[in-house]
Amino acid sequence: MTIYDQLVARGLIAQVTDQDQIKELINNGKATFYIGFDCTADSLTAGHFMALTLMKRLQLAGNRPIALIGGGTTMIGDPSGRTDMRKMLTVEDIAHNADCFRRQMERFIEFGPDKAIMLNNADWLLDLNYVDLLREVGACFSVNRMLAAECYKQRMEKGLSFLEFNYMIMQSYDFYYLFRNHGCNMQFGGDDQWSNMLGGTELIRRKLGKDAYAMTITLLTDSQGKKMGKTAGNAVWLDPDKTSPFDFYQYWRNVADTDVLKCIRMLTFLPLEQIDEMDTWEGSKLNDAKEILAYELTKMVHGEDEAKKAQEGARALFGTGGAGSNAPTYTLTDSDLEGGSIDILALLCASGLVASRSEARRAVEQGGVSVNGEKITDTRAAFTAADFAGEFLLKRGKKSFMKIEL
Repeated sequence: MTIYDQLVARGLIAQVTDQDQIKELINNGKATFYIGFDCTADSLTAGHFMALTLMKRLQLAGNRPIALIGGGTTMIGDPSGRTDMRKMLTVEDIAHNADCFRRQMERFIEFGPDKAIMLNNADWLLDLNYVDLLREVGACFSVNRMLAAECYKQRMEKGLSFLEFNYMIMQSYDFYYLFRNHGCNMQFGGDDQWSNMLGGTELIRRKLGKDAYAMTITLLTDSQGKKMGKTAGNAVWLDPDKTSPFDFYQYWRNVADTDVLKCIRMLTFLPLEQIDEMDTWEGSKLNDAKEILAYELTKMVHGEDEAKKAQEGARALFGTGGAGSNAPTYTLTDSDLEGGSIDILALLCASGLVASRSEARRAVEQGGVSVNGEKITDTRAAFTAADFAGEFLLKRGKKSFMKIEL
């Protein structure tokens, strides 16, 4: 099976510009391709994970990846899929975020001479003269076509700023620059980037009279339709200081039954033959598939040791009722035990299981809080230091929990 056929079988390909040419390039290791990562935070998320695994798959097949850090485009902000304008970041914040991205990408992609390269579009975009840019590429873009692009539709409802309107031109210029200076002949991205990517291929063809190609991958969503990498309104980060390996494991362990096989196909490197055998799994066997998914992805992001710890902790917690040494832990301080005790509402807030006392009160009143398996129904329940001498497992709902210790 060719690498292109593998991408199809894994459900990764959404749209391509020139299928036969793209097949020939990536199947024969002739593609120099790029994927862009805007520096909107100081860590990559699980939402970036699919792009990183795609880069790895194509590199293993002999193709050359360019990881493009969006130090320049982040200053404008991508309007795709948004109903409001992104927060404007400082130059210092963007530079810091770019450095964080670099360190994380090196865990997935092999960089070096004749291997993958990492570039930052701030190196060319920030030095552009605006009038020169307009003269060089402005005539290649139709305003009518840009306004009809999918990436602008949601923003048009509430008002599209001229700043954001330029994003397509900047992304297109990236492809144009990489084609001329680094032999980049292909761009990959999520299927929400299709309009922006077409702008780049068209610019290269009109300005240089040469062909470049684009392919979008299917963005993975869970059963609620939220984009991968988001859970309960918070991002699932690749940085272990922002999302612990245990919480990362649990995120994938708790995917919907309808999503687990899709996730395994798209994100793991397990053989397709093995995954095909899982297609018949039902009932409790789907929990086995979820464990496989969570373990494989945690191993890729955080290493095998952390994956084993996360798996053992989860099995101890949910299998036998014990917290296990690898469960997430909150350590109480003297200030938490003001007056010698802490009430259940304060404990829920301090541990991070809820965001406020009012949310904690609702959780207790609705019967969703327990300590060591015993339901807490009194919102005035309080605990002293002696209560935390042994195992103390605080749970909210079925899947949110914290081991409390002094």
